[in-house]
Amino acid sequence: MGPKEVITEDVAIAIPLVDLADHEDEFLQLRPGQVTELLGIPGTGLTRFGLRLLAAPSQVAPVVALDTRGWISPVAAWEAGVVPENLVIVRCDQPGIWPKVAAALLEGVRALYAEVPATTKEQDLRRLAALARARKVAVAMRPLGRGLPSGVAHLRLRALGVTWEGADQGHGRLGRRRLMLEASGKGASGMTRRFEVEDEGSDVVRVVSDVVVGEARRAVG
Repeated sequence: MGPKEVITEDVAIAIPLVDLADHEDEFLQLRPGQVTELLGIPGTGLTRFGLRLLAAPSQVAPVVALDTRGWISPVAAWEAGVVPENLVIVRCDQPGIWPKVAAALLEGVRALYAEVPATTKEQDLRRLAALARARKVAVAMRPLGRGLPSGVAHLRLRALGVTWEGADQGHGRLGRRRLMLEASGKGASGMTRRFEVEDEGSDVVRVVSDVVVGEARRAVG
């Protein structure tokens, strides 16, 4: 299949569609012993996306969502494909004890989605990342303040925007959703890649390969 031209801001880049196929699993699945950072403002769909990342690990072992804001609903996790009997939601709204709670959870689960309080210290985050590597736990961290310190996350997924389909002029049923993400870090082969993920409300999300956007400073043919 030949390259497809895509547009981002004022830059046009020709990218072979096979380019993303090599990294699709890397972007949409948690990996044992590695931290995936989900970065973005509230309302960009990252909570739902983070819960979906727990779906596959929950097929074989317990998974945990560490809820700092009190927003995570078990129903939302079930709708995202998480096996109900393998889901544990732990609520911790006290930043002072959050690192200890997170560390205790890493000792006994296969995968963890954790909202990170804005005041969490860098050394605590590095210790948690080291513990995740040692215990081979797949982790998604959603910082509620600044992004994670350099080197903590193997892959960073930054939400750039979200669009919904199905509601017309303020009414109707919301259906398909597309989340624009930017991947960077070691998990993205040291490059910056932009792509869309399509969510039709089932327990599966997929990359929309014909809207993959690369990072460049000038147009190339």
